[in-house]
Amino acid sequence: MERISSYDPQRNFEGWLFSLAHNLAIDHLRKYRPESLDEPLPSGDTFAAVLEGPDPGGLEIVLSRERAGLLAEVLQEIPVVFREVISLRFEEDMKLQEIADVLGVPLPTVKTRLHRGLHSLRRLLTDKLAVRN
Repeated sequence: MERISSYDPQRNFEGWLFSLAHNLAIDHLRKYRPESLDEPLPSGDTFAAVLEGPDPGGLEIVLSRERAGLLAEVLQEIPVVFREVISLRFEEDMKLQEIADVLGVPLPTVKTRLHRGLHSLRRLLTDKLAVRN
């Protein structure tokens, strides 16, 4: 409203309004330099670190889902005796002795199956990832 007197009715109003807003924005930015997101705050953190939320970002969620899918796929390829020990150990969070009691096998057998199962998983995952790259 302060600059309406500078408007020329012979010219396009929208163009004049846009250039006026553009120039005012530039003037504002010259007077009040925005702070860098990388400059440290008095606490020692940066603005960028403060702006980050506690929740994982989209990329982390997608990568986590992809890893879970790949792991589930590879788990189906190992023998059932290895799969059940791995499932009881890592999904049910059971101790090795509890797994031995549930399966009715000696503790050394559980340890062997877990070791061989993890070795098979590692080998299959390495092979799958090598094929993808």
